[in-house]
This record gives sequence, structure tokens and C-alpha cells, in this order.
Amino acid sequence: MSKSTFGAMAGPKATGEAPRIGVGMLGYAFMGKAHSNAYKTLPYMMYPPVAIPELVAICGRDQKHVEEAQKRYGYRRHYTDWKKMLDDKEVQLFDNGGPNDAHAEPSIAAARAGKHVFCEKPLARTAEEAKTMRDAVKKAKVRHQAAFNYRFVPAVRQAYELIKSGKLGRIYHYRAVYLQEWIMPQYDTPLIWRLQKKLAGSGALGDLGAHIIDLGRHLIGEIESVGALTRTFIEHRARLDGKGTGKVDVDDALVSVVEFENGAIGTLEATRYAGGRKNHNRFEINGEKGTIVFDLERLNELEVYWVDEEPKETRGFHRVSVTEGYHPFISNWWPHGHIIGWEHAMVHEVNHLLDCIVNDKDVAPLGADFEDGYRCAVICDAIVESAQTKRQVKCRY
Repeated sequence: MSKSTFGAMAGPKATGEAPRIGVGMLGYAFMGKAHSNAYKTLPYMMYPPVAIPELVAICGRDQKHVEEAQKRYGYRRHYTDWKKMLDDKEVQLFDNGGPNDAHAEPSIAAARAGKHVFCEKPLARTAEEAKTMRDAVKKAKVRHQAAFNYRFVPAVRQAYELIKSGKLGRIYHYRAVYLQEWIMPQYDTPLIWRLQKKLAGSGALGDLGAHIIDLGRHLIGEIESVGALTRTFIEHRARLDGKGTGKVDVDDALVSVVEFENGAIGTLEATRYAGGRKNHNRFEINGEKGTIVFDLERLNELEVYWVDEEPKETRGFHRVSVTEGYHPFISNWWPHGHIIGWEHAMVHEVNHLLDCIVNDKDVAPLGADFEDGYRCAVICDAIVESAQTKRQVKCRY
């Protein structure tokens, strides 16, 4: 093994003492688990760490489950009332991994208390609600990040750098799909919060569509207008309390045509009714000099085609393993070819936020701040309006 390879594996020797930032987490399920894993992994993999996240407190409504989460993830204490957690002076960064209806009020309160805010996507149920959150963090002058974690996949960052460098030239097309299957009839999914407008805001649109909207804005540019169709395939589902059925009042699927301010056009599709698709997030970008394709289920790779590549006899798509030490983020992990996984994007995402807090940097444009979260919500609202009115709708930021 070469000396340079060993150095990349071992990492540099830390110098000085990294500052410590106390974390208060709202939510202990999927995102609480994913974010907690990122905080625990960061100090020894993003080395030397820009800051040491300290797991101060975790909060959830169910006493038994939040106690269990505290022990499992290693938080010092737990709360069942987020207001009490925000009174905790050791909490400097508020991480909101709660359901969509619990994003605005706690995040605004945290900002007013002078705490930095990291909030899961979609930022809010509507653009109006997202605007109140954006305005609050800006007024408080705290750092704020919306958890669009796919910006921090090495292959996506590599695509971003290729596009911003001009190597693809003028961008013509962005087409993206995010497909899952978990609420198809075979799964007997009851009327959970993700299927209720008052709690989720929207269905596949906010859950999946928000991700590919954000990637479109991040990679291509601002979206000017949208046209869309939405569908709800199963309109009534069993209530969680066992008392009959309740109405599903969010979208199960959507398709949208989008127009970018720079002249590019795009298509978006999101559904939770795509049989066989577990977490299929894929985009293709066509430019005057080439094409880039990304598939989350093969997240260490990019498919690339260069229009003028020589010799022309062997010109075609080729698959690039984005695992070299010179690729984004990879020097913190393993020797080339040793792939990383879905959870590593969250480590990069959290590290970015801590760097912005400690070194007084802006979260955007590499990360998504609350302005990005708000603009994504504006586009989501425009898609809903277009589906209702059957016309192309301008995005009113």
C-alpha cells in the first residue's frame, strides 16, 4: 500500500481543540436516528472535526419511546415538551426531525431563543408557513439549514461542480423522478400523518417531489413556472385508532413540467405507487456538451456522455465511480473504490452546517438554507395550484 493511500485512510493529525456544539433533537424515528448517527460519526471521520457535536437532549411526545431513544443514541437527557428543551442552555443547535406540522412553531421559537436551526424537509406545509420560518431565522441572525441531504452525495456534488464549471455548456433539459411503492394497496398502509394534509401539507409532492425540486434549483437554476397533474389513488384508509376509515386528502402521485429562468425545461415525477421501486431518485441533465445521469440507488456513480469525445468510434455513455480521493468528500472515508452509503450524505450535511456556525459562513449555495426551503415550498404550492386550475403557473417568490 502506498504512503499516500495510507495517509488518506488515516487522516491528518488533529491540531488544537475543536469547539463543542450542544445539539437538541426533536424526533426519534427515521430522521432522529439518521441525524443522530451523523453527529456521532462526524468527529472521527470528518477529521480533524470543525466542531464536536454533543448530544445534549432528545425530545418526543411518547415518554417510553423517547427514553429508549435517549439511551440508544447516547443523549444526556430527554424531554417530552420541546419548549422545555429549548430552555436548556446547553442546547445551541436545534435539530427539527419532527413531522411537517411540527416544523414551524418549534423552529421559530428556537431562532428567537438564539439557537441555530436545522430542519427536515419539506421546510413547511405551505410557502406562507415557510416564509414565517425564513423570516424568523434571518431576523435572529442564526445559522439555518433545510435538510436536503442529497446535495451532499459525492456524485451529486461532482455533477454540481461540472455544471458550474461550464463543462456541460448550456443546459437544455432536467428530468427527474423520485419513485417509491410503500403505500400501494398490498401494504395496507393506514391513515398515517403523511397522508393527511393538516399534518403533512402534501403527499408525494412534499415527501419526494421536494427533493427533486431542490436538486433542480441547486443544479440548474431557479424555476420560473410549472404545469402539473396530481392523483390520489386510494381516497380512504383505515384510521390508526381502529374507528373506521378516514379521508386521504393529499396527492399520491404527481407529474410536472417546469420552466427554468435560464431557458432550460424539465419534467418532475414523484409517486409512492411505483411497484418495485424502493427509493428510486434519478435525474438526467442534458447540456450542449454532454449529459449527466445520477441514480440514488447507485449513489457512488455518475453516467456521463461527452458529445465531442474522441475517438468518435468509442463515444458513448460511461460509468464513473465517484470514489477517488480527489472527488468531493471521499478523502474523509476509504481508499478509492470502497463505496459509501445513503447515511454518509447526512454526515457531510451536518459537517457543513457546523462549519458555517463555527466559521461564520453562509449555508447556501452548497447547502440549502431556509431561503431555499421557502423557494421549494413556493414551487410546491405552484404545482398544487396548477393541478387544480389545469394551467401553467408562475412561481411567485
